[in-house]
Amino acid sequence: MYDTSDIRKGLKVLMDGNPYTIVEFQFVKPGKGAAFTRTKFKNLLTGAVVERNIRSGEKLEPANVETREMQFLYKEGGDLVFMDQSNYEQVTISADLIGEAHDLMKDNLPCTVVFFNERPVDVSLPTFVFLEVTASEPGVRGDTSGNVQKPATVETGAQVSVPLFIRIGDTIKIDTRTHAYVERVNKT
Repeated sequence: MYDTSDIRKGLKVLMDGNPYTIVEFQFVKPGKGAAFTRTKFKNLLTGAVVERNIRSGEKLEPANVETREMQFLYKEGGDLVFMDQSNYEQVTISADLIGEAHDLMKDNLPCTVVFFNERPVDVSLPTFVFLEVTASEPGVRGDTSGNVQKPATVETGAQVSVPLFIRIGDTIKIDTRTHAYVERVNKT
């Protein structure tokens, strides 16, 4: 059992028979009354977010989840196929489970998949991916006032806003959480 002092972002707990992960929490000590923790939980099965106040001393039940290191193999329609690194077993997961970041996934990308009762419920991608720019308009000379961005298409087909100096063939580092350009990577 978890105590309120164990609450942290990403903690997996079981409430009402469903697995939840803690998205956000804040410790509150009002002037009057007992202290509590205002917590946002995301349901791993439905994706719904609920907010609950947990009083100090209350216990949370740990969710029976298992994490496995898997490798993304390929896209199959609206689904993604992953392979378990330890036993080479393949699992098909809906792209909706990953959200917007699925268009940044390149073949052989290592990922962490969370299973609840042998059912995949969450996929964590690496924080950064390195992708090659396949299409981009040339930057307009003289248009450099401020942080000017232009759209670029990367090798997976995703659209990313990049600075004007990025050209076709450049490899760029992209943050999978925000879908944002981070930096250009030198090829060596």
